[in-house]
Amino acid sequence: MMVAVQQDPETRRAIRAFVRAHHPDVGGDPEAFAAGLAELRAGRDRCDAPVVVVHRPRGIRGLVRRFRDWRARRNRPPRVR
Repeated sequence: MMVAVQQDPETRRAIRAFVRAHHPDVGGDPEAFAAGLAELRAGRDRCDAPVVVVHRPRGIRGLVRRFRDWRARRNRPPRVR
C-alpha cells in the first residue's frame, strides 16, 4: 500500500489499522476491504501542495532568456568531482 509522506500521523495510523484488521490475507472480506480502503483514501485531500503558476516570457524575450539560462548552465562547474 502506497501512503503519501505528507499525511498526518493519525490518518496514516487509521489506514494502517484498517488494513491490518481487514486485509484478505488475514481472513478479511476482499470486497469490504476494497470498499473501506477506497472510502479512507477518498477522505484525504488530493491537492496538498499549493498551485504555482509560472510565467515564461515569449517571443524574443523568451529566446534571450532561454539562451541566457543555457549559457549559465554551460558555464557552471560540474556537480560531480
